[in-house]
Amino acid sequence: MTNKKKDELQEEIDAKADETVEEAAEETAEEIEEKEDSGEEKREESEESELNEESKEEPEEPAEDENVKYLRLMADFQNYKKRVEKEKKDLYAYANENIMNDLLTVLDNFERALDHDDGEGFKEGVEMIFKQLGDALEKSGLAEIPALGEEFDPNKHNAVMTEDTDEYESGKVSVVMHKGYTLNGKVIRPSMVKVAN
Repeated sequence: MTNKKKDELQEEIDAKADETVEEAAEETAEEIEEKEDSGEEKREESEESELNEESKEEPEEPAEDENVKYLRLMADFQNYKKRVEKEKKDLYAYANENIMNDLLTVLDNFERALDHDDGEGFKEGVEMIFKQLGDALEKSGLAEIPALGEEFDPNKHNAVMTEDTDEYESGKVSVVMHKGYTLNGKVIRPSMVKVAN
């Protein structure tokens, strides 16, 4: 799963959480207003009943205490938060499932190649597997940072040495000691290079 999809899912989860909190707050405010209104009505009714002793009293349904409703609402919200947190953990735990499935095929091919080391076509087979691995990683957003002959860029290159050379101009990368890579445009490992003086 790409970082973009993760971000979209995360935004969706956060939006749902915000909506639920807002809805819960609105429901609680409405319930409090209803209680206050019903409390005023009860007071008026009791005053009327005192004035009118002949009126019959009807049994009222027991009203739920505001604190109980509040606690129930808080418990529901806590359960919701736990459920969302579990979904997030599952998302992060299984986000790389697709790339792992692609890499398992490459791993199988390496095992087959090592079992059949007969010398004929071995190098060619390993090169094919290497290309397959590169394609699987490229499909997941991995890209090599171009370095050799490029202008030195400290954001993409890690210069460990300088050298005098006639082959490249000053400030250009003359030797790539370790390839660098980006993942969906973000540098995850800079290229380790020598730079021409």
